[in-house]
Amino acid sequence: MATPRPLLRLLVVPLAMLVAVGLGAQPSSAAQRVRAVGAENEYANVIAQIGGRYVGVTGILTNPNTDPHTFESSPADAQEVGSARLIVQNGLGYDTFMNNMERASPNPARRVITVQSLLGLPDDTPNPHLWYSPRTMPAVARAIESDLASLLPSHAAYFEANLTRFDRSLAPWTRAITAFGAAHRGFKVAVTEPVADDLLKALGADIKTPFRFQADVMNGVDPAPQDISLQTNLLAGHGVAVLVYNQQIVDSLTRSFLSDARAAGVPVVGVYETMPSGYDYQRWMLAEVRAIAGAVLGHRSTQKL
Repeated sequence: MATPRPLLRLLVVPLAMLVAVGLGAQPSSAAQRVRAVGAENEYANVIAQIGGRYVGVTGILTNPNTDPHTFESSPADAQEVGSARLIVQNGLGYDTFMNNMERASPNPARRVITVQSLLGLPDDTPNPHLWYSPRTMPAVARAIESDLASLLPSHAAYFEANLTRFDRSLAPWTRAITAFGAAHRGFKVAVTEPVADDLLKALGADIKTPFRFQADVMNGVDPAPQDISLQTNLLAGHGVAVLVYNQQIVDSLTRSFLSDARAAGVPVVGVYETMPSGYDYQRWMLAEVRAIAGAVLGHRSTQKL
């Protein structure tokens, strides 16, 4: 990826440093560690950052090279869920496989944070990709800290300190969003799915692709011919500054739009549903912002992080 403009040249803190802050010797007893599960690896990552040495975390959806919508849980996943004392899952029908595994191994003492419920979102919320909204992870991190403090009250101060560090580490991302939105509000975007719509809106984007088209692609339904034509015309007629597509799900329709964008000289940005390897949540979100900014300001494509 090309070097970002000064506006978005942001400090990146390695995950190892974030998770290891304040770490000393490992706990002497397994009882001091909370078994935890994040349904998606971005949630697992935040659990790890808040829990540090007092949690053992497993992410269920971890592969950024596969389609999350076709995921099937394994016996090993069920075992992890069965032994977990803390679970974070998305809700909104995105990870119903978690509900199935939880029902198969009921545990009234298990803490389950469903992000949909945490944010007070109704079941008919159209976009389930909640982690792209700047308001989501601060709320999730606070809920994780609260539950861990209840499970291990003698380490409550440790979890609170990690929460404070996590909140501070989000500041470069949120500052970049604010600065870019202030300078470039109204920039026009075409998308294939609503994966990063919440981030694009926070950046001030005018998303020109109808949501019905985005929902059809997301749900595996053939979009209406008139919507396909509209999308094609947006690209061919330079009606947008960038095409943002789901890098994890590329079918023949998406490939045709990528080809149209290439022919018209419209830069493209691939976004992910599952956090790519080598990133923590903060670095991932910063990378997506830089990629979008690079497309709008520098006419650069970023298809893979």
